[in-house]
Amino acid sequence: MKRRHFNALLSSVCALAATGSLGSALAQVPAQAANSNAPVILVVGDSLSAEYGLKRGTGWVALLSESLAKEKIKARVVNASISGDTTSGGRSRMAALLKQHQPKWVVIELGGNDALRGLPLNMTRDNLATMARLSREAGAQVLLLGMEMPPNYGAKYAQEFRDLYTTVAKAEKTELVPFFLKGVADTANPTALFQNDRIHPNEKAQATMRDNVWPELRKLIARR
Repeated sequence: MKRRHFNALLSSVCALAATGSLGSALAQVPAQAANSNAPVILVVGDSLSAEYGLKRGTGWVALLSESLAKEKIKARVVNASISGDTTSGGRSRMAALLKQHQPKWVVIELGGNDALRGLPLNMTRDNLATMARLSREAGAQVLLLGMEMPPNYGAKYAQEFRDLYTTVAKAEKTELVPFFLKGVADTANPTALFQNDRIHPNEKAQATMRDNVWPELRKLIARR
């Protein structure tokens, strides 16, 4: 793993976040028109899932539909992701989203913006746990997508941030993708898979992101 590239990339994210430029757009992909009565996969995330800077329908969440169709799984994807969202934002919206969409599966992709803004790790952990718990209580199975911060945040902080996803997954009995951007942000030349802002993954990276999620999500779907 080329940590110097990873560190430089995420340092750029931090700089942009500090200026208030990160997460200025809202992108929400509507539910699939087909199979409107099919069980719902609800994705609650931030700009990584909200197709920030991408052509509509090319993000990893939209690509999940291809995986569903390929395996002839009758389910539809609802993307409730908002660029710039934090775990607090996701927590505040979760009850209403669960009531509206009544999902069978919930994918939670949040926490990166919490770290970039220096929010307390225990707050992030509690928010993620609450979102997972609310989802389970509503009858949904949960998949949590983990993120990482570079060592220049401090090795202790980076480790604690990475570990909080494992802690939540174990405590709330959810499935976990340890590092959502594996194969994207940790490659020898990660900038090749990012937009010009060197922050948001480009269209070429979306299939890898989908492929990081799909095996674990497929396991959850199979349990039904």
